[in-house]
Amino acid sequence: MKNLFYLFLLSLCFVSFTKKQTKRPNIIVIFSDDHALQAISAYGSPHVKTPNIDRIAREGVIFRNTFCTNSICGPSRAVLLTGKYNHLNGQYDNRTETKINTGQPMFPKYLQENGYATSWIGKWHINNNPQYFDYWKVLPGQGQYYNPDFINMDNSRTRTEGYATNIITDEAIQWLDKGRDKSKPFSLVIGHKAPHREWQPDAQDLHAFDGKQFDVPKTFFDDYKDRKAAQHQQMEIKDLRWDWDLKVGASDVGYVKRMNKTQRKAWDDYYETENAKLDTTKMTAKEIALWKYQRYMHDYMACILSLDRNIGRVLDYLDKTGLAENTIVIYASDQGFYLGEHGWYDKRFMYEESLRMPFIMRYPKMVKPNTVVDNMVVNIDFAPTILHAAGVPIPNDMQGKSVLPLVSSKKKPKDWRKSMYYHYYEYPDAHRVMPHFGIRTERYKLIYYYGNGTSWELIDLKNDPDEVKNEINNPNYKAVIAKLKKELKTLMIQYKDNEALELLEKAMKTPQL
Repeated sequence: MKNLFYLFLLSLCFVSFTKKQTKRPNIIVIFSDDHALQAISAYGSPHVKTPNIDRIAREGVIFRNTFCTNSICGPSRAVLLTGKYNHLNGQYDNRTETKINTGQPMFPKYLQENGYATSWIGKWHINNNPQYFDYWKVLPGQGQYYNPDFINMDNSRTRTEGYATNIITDEAIQWLDKGRDKSKPFSLVIGHKAPHREWQPDAQDLHAFDGKQFDVPKTFFDDYKDRKAAQHQQMEIKDLRWDWDLKVGASDVGYVKRMNKTQRKAWDDYYETENAKLDTTKMTAKEIALWKYQRYMHDYMACILSLDRNIGRVLDYLDKTGLAENTIVIYASDQGFYLGEHGWYDKRFMYEESLRMPFIMRYPKMVKPNTVVDNMVVNIDFAPTILHAAGVPIPNDMQGKSVLPLVSSKKKPKDWRKSMYYHYYEYPDAHRVMPHFGIRTERYKLIYYYGNGTSWELIDLKNDPDEVKNEINNPNYKAVIAKLKKELKTLMIQYKDNEALELLEKAMKTPQL
């Protein structure tokens, strides 16, 4: 009898423990590629409506000042995983020879150790295969929009017919529905290729913007005066490739060749009809640049439509299965993107369009609808936030901090950061953006370019929100510059970027320009 009584008590403890376990939130991170804030209506986009992304913001919190540490794809994913700057996690750039140790401590490792089922599906873009995931299925490299190949857990490759954004969502929902251990809380990262170059829309979205003329940014014809690095770059819309990027004479490019007959017919019906209207012999160089801008924007925004629609599918699945109430949904992109500002596409520079990144989160149990956070958040905060939400201790070597106190506390933390540190490395390929580091405060931005020539830039965001005027040699800013250099050095020491610290100390002894 006594043994039966003890067994009964143990069973009660087990039931109690199980109930506590089930109360831990599920976590879904939807992580897109190159999604500009200017292409999200929750952030005020004039170009496109994103009702499903907006729904996450409406039912949760939108962070209006989120920044990346290094505006480029693979390094940003490494920061998401590790909560550390790239000089510590090892993913400096996108080069194929850059192979970080994916066995280093990452947030999915800690979740696994604490009873979570973990998965990553879609774009991975780190050169070593994933670890710490119970299930993964990822695109090789950048991946393809049409009929993409996937790397499986046994390292085999399979090709799936269809459109990548749809397929990745199918795979994610399949894992949620039938692939996971349902006795555990789950963590799932859905990595989308869209809207990465070469901006290939789903066939159903090709005509979505027929007749629309996208507004041209006022800095489209920027002359880059007093900004040496901006003069040196190769990422202007006027130089986009006619075939691969703009779909003019594209019948022989690789991504068209991999389409099936139905996909190819829809593609040709749209682009051949539109391209027949083009006669560059009667156009000035300025008119050609503006035509390229309109084609670029059409294709980019059409990719956004598919991305948003598939985010809606995930939200609908959570509603249908009763998972929504206890599931954190985070939407973010690896960085921002240029939509014609300064005449550019791509990212990399420490200017606002590529430095800023979307970050939206819904968690009904904690976050009140329509919450807005203006505090400065950095992508090193993502991993600590995920662990904090899961009730897992944040490792001391993670360099970010949880953002949950910004949304769940009545009193916001008084010691929250007032500045952030940035460091970009990849040079000369692609786009010849000179390596640089810098500091951004609420008002100012101080940038130092090194490598093939050196230069300083000071941007006064209050007086120059378009970032076209370099104030580095303006004597009125002498005290501001001295203060920013001192704070930049402090941040380098805090984040242990010793290589950059050496460069900074040398640079502080040289003239500004």
